[in-house]
Amino acid sequence: MSELATTGAEQAPATPTRNTQPSEMEKWAREARAISQIAQSLATTSFAGQLRGKPEEVTAVILAGHELGLQPMASLKSIDIIQGTPALRAHAMRALVLSHGHEMELVDSTPTVCVMRGRRKGSEAWQQVEWTIERAKQMKLTEKAEWQKQPQTMLVARATGELARLIAADILHGLAYVAEELEGVAYAEAVPAARPRLSVADLTE
Repeated sequence: MSELATTGAEQAPATPTRNTQPSEMEKWAREARAISQIAQSLATTSFAGQLRGKPEEVTAVILAGHELGLQPMASLKSIDIIQGTPALRAHAMRALVLSHGHEMELVDSTPTVCVMRGRRKGSEAWQQVEWTIERAKQMKLTEKAEWQKQPQTMLVARATGELARLIAADILHGLAYVAEELEGVAYAEAVPAARPRLSVADLTE
């Protein structure tokens, strides 16, 4: 090989290596396509509930749940579409908050009042919320049928949403309101047991 050829070979620029790592958007797009395929199948079954026959909405629910770390079937049981917006049911929001190590406790629950308290993981400060039937009346919530039939459950749902936003808004990813808040419907769930009534000293520990 001539000196010129050797020099040229030495000076030839290296071919740039293309970054083959997919971007976050590309990963999301692939996951979305896979979820859409799953939704097409689930939308034909009774597991889809009120979304049966609506694959696009089933897709939206599963995508929303996926961002929260929920599996497809859990998403269908935990999220509803309210006026075009995905929203968590109260029991699912409590479960999500607890799964991240935060604390939520039902202090008092009756058909006229609900008191809940909670605190972030690692924090010593408790946040407390109280929902009363009087407060609901002022907002004209009690005019809705479910508030008249199940006031205790609806108060718990309202307190759940308010408390979760106070202590764990960062994990809700845009699903900041419980479905019961947006729709005014009480879903079938057992009201969690309230702990024994606490004194002011207990609540300020």
